[in-house]
Amino acid sequence: MMYHLLLWLHIIGATMLLGTGAGIAFFMVMAHRSGDPALVAHVAGTVVVADFLFTATAVVAQPITGAALMQLQGWPPSTSWIGLALILYGVIGLFWIPVVFMQIRMRDLARTAVAEGTPLPPAYHRLYRRWFAFGFPAFLAVLAILWLMAAKPDL
Repeated sequence: MMYHLLLWLHIIGATMLLGTGAGIAFFMVMAHRSGDPALVAHVAGTVVVADFLFTATAVVAQPITGAALMQLQGWPPSTSWIGLALILYGVIGLFWIPVVFMQIRMRDLARTAVAEGTPLPPAYHRLYRRWFAFGFPAFLAVLAILWLMAAKPDL
């Protein structure tokens, strides 16, 4: 029973990482494409909250439930697919942590543009390009981890 509960929680966490990441990316891209500082400010504000509520919760839960599942199954961390998944999890963190700060800064720049009645500044556009670029490796790493968890290949 404990194994199935932990597995379910682990799958929920993985789903949250994938779903929240894809949703955040979609809504930020659509808001950016509008060019409307008010829309960008609103969406970026929502994205920052969603990242803290959903993504951060899953980021904490995944290693806890994963470690418990490894212990229950008797899998050492040196198991090839687990080791690769852990490396990829670190890669995700290297890209996600800066993205959180970029989103906060983009939100603040958009709010300032709204307050001043100006277009989004060049600093916002630079941050957006970097934010967009950082999303690809992190998203691909999440997809790779999901495959590793499902396939459990002997690498």
